[in-house]
Amino acid sequence: MITLKDALSRSLSMLTHHPFLFSRLSRWLVGVLCAIAFLCGTLPAEAAPIGAKYTKQYAPPPSYSNAELKNQDFSGQNLRVAEFSNANLNGANFTNADLTGAVLSASTMVETNLQGADLTQSMMDQVRMTRTNLQDAVLVNAILLRTNFDHPEIAGADFTEAILDGAQIRQLCKVAAGTNTKTGISTRESLGCSS
Repeated sequence: MITLKDALSRSLSMLTHHPFLFSRLSRWLVGVLCAIAFLCGTLPAEAAPIGAKYTKQYAPPPSYSNAELKNQDFSGQNLRVAEFSNANLNGANFTNADLTGAVLSASTMVETNLQGADLTQSMMDQVRMTRTNLQDAVLVNAILLRTNFDHPEIAGADFTEAILDGAQIRQLCKVAAGTNTKTGISTRESLGCSS
């Protein structure tokens, strides 16, 4: 049986008897060591963000889908691209909240307060709104198809480029009034209401 010590001594004696093999092996080893030293010297100290900094910067958006959020207070919060699809938002307070790009599809909003909220590019399709306060809300480019508006408060709301069907526009034009304080656009103008 050959021991590790015997194998190493045979290999070493072979290298000393064959100088050509020893010189090639030593050049290869020096090259590998230089490459490792070069790579270690050029790598940044922090190769990838980790920990709390990474989690905070790349945190997934909050998801409240299918949640029971009756009377919850979200006023003034940053809820960009948050998910509220199929949620019960009855009586919830979103006053001045940033809901840019949020998904509120198929949610229920009875007496929900969205006054001054930014709902730019939000998806609000198939939402059931009853006495919902949309005063001074920004709904620019929002998708509102098949949303039911039952006695909405929309004074000062900006619906510029929002996706609504003709029946919704006619319904909202009956109560449209005021000008949005953030965008300076009148509610009637944003809906394309006839004079």
